[in-house]
Amino acid sequence: MAAKGKSGPKLAKGRTRRVLKVGGVATSVGSSYLWDALRRPFRSAGARQKSLLDTHIRNAMRIVESSTELKGAFMKLVQMLSMRDDILPGEALDVLSVVQSQVPPMDYSEIRQQIVGELGGDPEKLFASFERRAFAAASLGQVHRATLHSGEAVVVKVQYPGVDETVDQDLRNIKALLNTLTLIGRDMMKQEIDHGEIIQELEERLSEELDYENEAKNNLRFQKMFADDPEVEVPHVYPQLSSRRVLTMGLLEGYPFIDILKPGIDRGLKDWVAVKYFRMLWRQVFEFGVLHTDPHPGNYLVTFHPHIAMLDFGSIRIFPAKIRKAYLGFAVGMLERDYESVGEHLVQLGFIGSKDDPAPMIRMMEIFCEPILQDREFNPREYDSMEKTMEIAQIGFENRLFRAPGHRLFLGRALVGLDSYLKQLGTVRNWHRLFAECVESARRATRH
Repeated sequence: MAAKGKSGPKLAKGRTRRVLKVGGVATSVGSSYLWDALRRPFRSAGARQKSLLDTHIRNAMRIVESSTELKGAFMKLVQMLSMRDDILPGEALDVLSVVQSQVPPMDYSEIRQQIVGELGGDPEKLFASFERRAFAAASLGQVHRATLHSGEAVVVKVQYPGVDETVDQDLRNIKALLNTLTLIGRDMMKQEIDHGEIIQELEERLSEELDYENEAKNNLRFQKMFADDPEVEVPHVYPQLSSRRVLTMGLLEGYPFIDILKPGIDRGLKDWVAVKYFRMLWRQVFEFGVLHTDPHPGNYLVTFHPHIAMLDFGSIRIFPAKIRKAYLGFAVGMLERDYESVGEHLVQLGFIGSKDDPAPMIRMMEIFCEPILQDREFNPREYDSMEKTMEIAQIGFENRLFRAPGHRLFLGRALVGLDSYLKQLGTVRNWHRLFAECVESARRATRH
């Protein structure tokens, strides 16, 4: 979510306008790649590579600029594209990822009208106090501070009026841009992209994130999941002041993750946060099969106890029981170096087919899991993510391993967040033994 700023424009509505806007982006993106391809024969290999990278960055910027104007579903698509390292290189993905922090809040009159329509009363009457100025804004809604008549401090998340009306339009029109990007993946980066899978994931996630009643259920789910852990906090939801487009939750005070990552913060606190976040994530994957999939630092606070507070449950992923068990079995196999078991679980997870040779994928997983496979004190900064990603991609390309099951995308996003946090926190631990403890704890908890 973004910091407060000037009021932004209304959502761009109307099928023609949105078609022209999105179509224009797709055309300019495609044309830039065509122009780059025409000039490639006249350049050296190094110059060609640099030119292609520059083109990736320019096109990522075009998408970012369009998303901040259109907001809503198109912006959410861009945020999802920022997870897809199989479409654009890391440098371009970094550009796309900043979309989350560039949204100006909407005018209060629009927000007030939405609250009246959803809750049946003026915010000034429903709450003892209601701050007209949003303190955070995102692609689908913004957040205001308020106080209940009982004196409790709360935050009120309000969906932008009309954003749900643009979803179907954007899902239809955005295919032009996706067609361009998937052609890039095939022709320029030599990778196969499942266009239909991207659209399906986008549609499912948008449907969930537009339903604040669903988010309230997710919130309650995480409260129950971590009920036995006093070091994890989840805000309380007030159903009587919530609806499909308005969500009222208790206000949690604390330091945003971004502050904890800064230099000068107590080393003991940094280390506690690193280990706690690590354990929380693996517990979600192996024990619950329910994953908070948005690692944006604005979605976590460190309270004064210290505790970690989790925020914003609009984007979670619930793994089927067989997928959760397969990930746990895969982890056990990797720790025990039982590669026959690892191969079987990779098939169950959909990373390879039953008739495929598992060796190349196992090698890719060994590289990916290097920090948790080495039984020693390990500094996360030793692991060069970019270099390792290129090594993994090369193995995948040589063996034509292009499968990307949906659950992989969201787990991958969470793991990228984990890697980033651990590097920034700089906590040196025996991550292998901590991981083994997480796996064993999940095995005990799920035997019953």
